[in-house]
Amino acid sequence: MPDAIDLLKTRRSVKPREMSEPGPSPAELETILTIGARVPDHGKLAPWRFIVFEGDARIRAGELIATVFARKNPNATPADIDVEKHRLTDAPLVIGVVSFTRPHPKVPPWEQELSAGASAMNIVTAATALGYGACWLTGWFAFDRDALDALGLKPVEKLAGLVHIGTISKPSEDRPRPALANIVTRF
Repeated sequence: MPDAIDLLKTRRSVKPREMSEPGPSPAELETILTIGARVPDHGKLAPWRFIVFEGDARIRAGELIATVFARKNPNATPADIDVEKHRLTDAPLVIGVVSFTRPHPKVPPWEQELSAGASAMNIVTAATALGYGACWLTGWFAFDRDALDALGLKPVEKLAGLVHIGTISKPSEDRPRPALANIVTRF
């Protein structure tokens, strides 16, 4: 297992199409989800939950996404619809991070949404630490109420993202990162 600082300094997203089987074992998945739930959470509200898509569930979810897409895009070609059907099938495991807020006198919705984002990042980092490739993505359907309803989200819930996880099948180069001189100021 890599040193924590080295892991954080070298972590990078791996495209789902550059992943293959195997995905995490049941014990590794439990570790990933446990770490996903261990994030800053002012007020102990747990303003997030997880949806695990693996095996045929990835295909069923893709069919639901494609159905919504086809209904909203009547001129879509069969190839366009097929792309939507396969949104979740490249990686062997996809974890949906669902965000919701609760009224609270000291914890505004923004903080609760940030907690869900921290959860998604912890999932990515945990998967990377276990030696898998991981990528946090959204897509049009993450912002489409009909698609969210089809995937089982409640009306008050949002999809913070989908974390795709699998064995890295194709090494790729890291992208350029911003120079600290361009993003850091001192007060």
